[in-house]
Amino acid sequence: MPLILFNKPFRVLSQFSDSQGRGLLSDYITDRTVYPAGRLDYDSEGLLLLTDDGRLQARISQPAAKLPKHYWVQVEGCPTAAELNELINGIRLKDGPASAIEATLIAEPPDLRSRTPPIRKRRNIPTSWLNIVINEGRNRQVRRMTAAAGLPTLRLIRHRVGPWELGSLEPGQQITFSSRSAWQLLDCWRQERLA
Repeated sequence: MPLILFNKPFRVLSQFSDSQGRGLLSDYITDRTVYPAGRLDYDSEGLLLLTDDGRLQARISQPAAKLPKHYWVQVEGCPTAAELNELINGIRLKDGPASAIEATLIAEPPDLRSRTPPIRKRRNIPTSWLNIVINEGRNRQVRRMTAAAGLPTLRLIRHRVGPWELGSLEPGQQITFSSRSAWQLLDCWRQERLA
């Protein structure tokens, strides 16, 4: 039973079929026995985990597991300390309150891959990069949180889920691990966090 770490490109659905002709996982992943452990929006990029192990899928994606998900988020504007604190202290969304575990201003991520089409640039509106960590995974949660804080998201890249990192994977590339090694890594990672 595999665990696939996949760098999902921009404008690819986190599913294998679609009636609208959009980019799909099936354009990149030939193993049809796996399914996503969580989702990543069509217009978001980065780390997507797929497995055929139902227990592992639940451990990764269930809200009760509280597995942290790390995102690099390019936003419009220059965030203030108050706006970053608002993301951490909680924002009211239509489906209830949401908060980040961490929301920090960072330099542009290293080795950032270009995106097609590129992000629009406005001469009079600066952009900034944030590192946001959440342990939920509601629909478009990070985008809705930044918008509510007055910082619309321009680009969103998930670079880490629990112990698994995007690393040097290029968009469209994947690495496969055995389910056993995935469980071992997850257990070691949890033990380190408890220590």
